[in-house]
Amino acid sequence: MTLELTRNIPDPDGFYEHLVSSQRHMSDEEANCMNARLVLILANQIGDLTTLKAAIDFAADPKARQKAA
Repeated sequence: MTLELTRNIPDPDGFYEHLVSSQRHMSDEEANCMNARLVLILANQIGDLTTLKAAIDFAADPKARQKAA
């Protein structure tokens, strides 16, 4: 499976606002822990190790786009 690198969320601004507003009352450490939990929850939803590794590699090095596609 290749990574979906084009916009795939119907309301990306709404998603981002919800994410940011959910962390407004948190310390940086609490927000980082929430983000880590969110990554693990979403990784479990994806469930495909090849896709997850490609996403990690792309996030670590966005220039690796050619490898991800």
